[in-house]
Amino acid sequence: MSNTNNAAAAATGYFDLQVNGYDGVDFNTDDLTLENLHKACAKFVADGAQHMLATIITERIPQMVHRLQALVKFREQDPLIKQVIAGIHIEGPFFNEQAGYRGAHPVDCIHPTNLDELKQLLDAAGGLTRIVTLAPERDPNMQAISYLAKQGVVPSMGHCNPTLDEIDAAIDAGAKMWTHLGNGCPRQLDRHENVIQMALSRADKLWLCFIADGVHVPFVALGNYLKLAGDRAIIVSDAMPAAGMGPGTYKFGRWEISVGEDLSVWAPDRSHLVGSALAMKPAAERLRSALPHMAGNIDQWMITHPRKLLGLA
Repeated sequence: MSNTNNAAAAATGYFDLQVNGYDGVDFNTDDLTLENLHKACAKFVADGAQHMLATIITERIPQMVHRLQALVKFREQDPLIKQVIAGIHIEGPFFNEQAGYRGAHPVDCIHPTNLDELKQLLDAAGGLTRIVTLAPERDPNMQAISYLAKQGVVPSMGHCNPTLDEIDAAIDAGAKMWTHLGNGCPRQLDRHENVIQMALSRADKLWLCFIADGVHVPFVALGNYLKLAGDRAIIVSDAMPAAGMGPGTYKFGRWEISVGEDLSVWAPDRSHLVGSALAMKPAAERLRSALPHMAGNIDQWMITHPRKLLGLA
C-alpha cells in the first residue's frame, strides 16, 4: 500500500482543531503533568476521536510560554500523547479587548500583535503551532498574519470585530480561517451589518469553523451558516476540561465554571459561554438529529476538512 493510501486509511477519526482540555484535565494550567495529559488523550481516543490540536489560550506571555513548553515536552515523552496531539493551536492574546468580542479571555492580557512576543510563543511551541487565532483589527499592517503565513502556520481570525476592508486585507496577507464563527462576539449585534455576516460573505476564501453543540450557535442558524460555508466548513469542539465527563463544577484557566445537563458552559454571570463540554462524537450525534438533511456532510466537517486545512489530506 502506498504512503498516500496509508494516510487515507489512517484519516478515519475525528480531528478536533480546538481542545483546551479534556476529561477533567486543563491544558491551560501551570501544573499540567505527563500523567494527566496522557489520561486526557486516552479518554479523547476512547470517546471516538483521533487527533487534536491542543489549544493554549490568552494569558500573560511567560505563562503561555511555560504551558506551550510543557505540551511539547510531554508530547516527546509519551507515544500516545504524540499520536493524539497533532499540533498546537494558540488562541490569543492578540484579540479585540471589547466585552463580548474577548469572550472568556482575560482582558488584562489582551493587546495588539507584537512580533517579538509572537516569536516567543512559536519558539516555545517547538515547531508544532498549526493555527494562531487573532484579531486582524489589532494587527497593524497585518504584520503577524503575514509572518505566520510565511512560517506555514494558519492565521485565523477570531474574537474580533474587523471591518470588511480589514477582513479582505487579512485574507490578502494570508489569513485562511475563522475560529468558531458565531461566537467570540456579543450576543446582541446589528441585525444585518455584523461580523458574522461579513465572515460568511467571504466563505469562498476562508475555512469557517463552528461549534456544533446547539448552544453556541442554535441549530436553525448553524444550518444556514453551514450551507453558506459549503465545502469550507469545519466543526470543532472548543472543548474545556469537562469534555468527556459530564455536568459538574470545573476549573478552566482563571474560571470556576459549572456545566449544565445540556453540557453548556457559561461564565458565572451567564454573560458569555466558556468553551464546550461536548465531545466530538456526541456533537456529531446532535448534528444528525437536528440537521438530518445535512448528515452526509458530517464526516467532511469533522474528519476530512480539518486535515485539508492543515495540508494533511
